[in-house]
Amino acid sequence: MTETILSSATKEVVIGFNRPFVMIGERINPTGRKLLAAEMKEGDFSRVEADAIAQVAAGAQMLDVNAGIPLADEPALLAKAIKLVQSVTDVPLSIDSSIIDALEAGMAVYQGKPLINSVTGEDESLERVLPLVAKHGAAVVAISNDETGISEDPDVRFEVAKKIVNRASDHGIAACDVVVDPLVMPIGAMGTAGRQVFALLRRLKEELGVNTTCGASNVSFGLPNRHAITGNFLSMAIANGMTSAIMSPLHDEVKSAIKAADVLMGNDQDCAAWITANRDPNAAQGARANRTGRRRRA
Repeated sequence: MTETILSSATKEVVIGFNRPFVMIGERINPTGRKLLAAEMKEGDFSRVEADAIAQVAAGAQMLDVNAGIPLADEPALLAKAIKLVQSVTDVPLSIDSSIIDALEAGMAVYQGKPLINSVTGEDESLERVLPLVAKHGAAVVAISNDETGISEDPDVRFEVAKKIVNRASDHGIAACDVVVDPLVMPIGAMGTAGRQVFALLRRLKEELGVNTTCGASNVSFGLPNRHAITGNFLSMAIANGMTSAIMSPLHDEVKSAIKAADVLMGNDQDCAAWITANRDPNAAQGARANRTGRRRRA
């Protein structure tokens, strides 16, 4: 099955159908975070550093890094953020920007093989981003919309994804290095959003054989108890073939849903990750105390 290999200077992460789900930490993104945006614009990256460390400690295998701040020097900010994050963590990164100069600046300082986020099915986007991806030997997120917008028909989105995979091949980029984003819409605004994505995920796996990702928190936007919705969505998406997501790893209910899905899909060998995450730490201490007590009574 398809494997997408990403790397930092010292660590390799593989996204694949028969592997544990890959959590890509979403929090290094100033969009919707006014304080982070203001700090980054002023050259204060302390929150970026803290977010990077906290997300990896919480279990993120990769981190998404975005520096999209209006009226700021995005190429310079993105390059600085990437260098800082790579100095304090060892996980591979997703370099996230819609500006080609920023992507170029980020890749110029990156150590390893990154995931570039992103390219769409629009011809202009394809011709600007794909040569850059090929030049740097990176992998790329393929967003399944084009000049016509985001279709509610999963078959239309599939054709857009297929177009991107084929165009990437023309640039020498293998299908294993194209990670498709099927586009998750808010379920509160579009009641069929989940079914659309699940149908598309099955086709992407079975017909194109490509790995997938998404902005997972989009699905629960505007709803109460968002993390329960997001976690259940991800477990169902995993069952239908999704292999990674850009998400927050800081919410236990979301992580538990992912780890349970890995167990049930057979991607957590011997349930080792589940047992490690859920073992009662007091049980081992109690067992040792009982053994000690028995020896003393003897």
